[in-house]
Amino acid sequence: MLFDFVTDLFVNLTQFVLGLESWQQIAALVLVGAVPFIESYLGSFLGVLVGIEPMIAVPAAVVGNVLCTFLLIATSSRVRTAATRSSRPGSTGEPAAQPTGRRQKVAKYLDRFGVPGVALLGPIVVASQITAPTLVALGATTRSVYLWMGLSIILWGVAFGFFGTTIAGWLQ
Repeated sequence: MLFDFVTDLFVNLTQFVLGLESWQQIAALVLVGAVPFIESYLGSFLGVLVGIEPMIAVPAAVVGNVLCTFLLIATSSRVRTAATRSSRPGSTGEPAAQPTGRRQKVAKYLDRFGVPGVALLGPIVVASQITAPTLVALGATTRSVYLWMGLSIILWGVAFGFFGTTIAGWLQ
């Protein structure tokens, strides 16, 4: 079901970007990069497939994804700081609720692979806009989440830009 939604969204975004002027296509790729589950990797791929130079398409999609993800990291960090401040010993806050099954699963992967592993492998399973705030909520340092999510977004964008270039070459 989610796969069908993402596929339809990708097709619609491709048709939308194709109908724009070239300068508008670049701005659209920045916005496409900010869409969860499309992100830098499918944004780069889409840009290359519609004929935008890879040296322009990849950075545009990466910038959109980085801006959105970093904004969510900053927000989740502030929320976590406020939440933990009120739940410190001696405060009047209620005890913490039991973690959900998904949160326990992410925590298990965080323990096993660390922030680098979750950041680099996370896009296979879930959007970086979901992974990054979850890592912060689980107690990973904001600095390491910024670093590894940024690297992950760039690596995935470059890899799919290369993949898109290869596919576009086959189609010609």
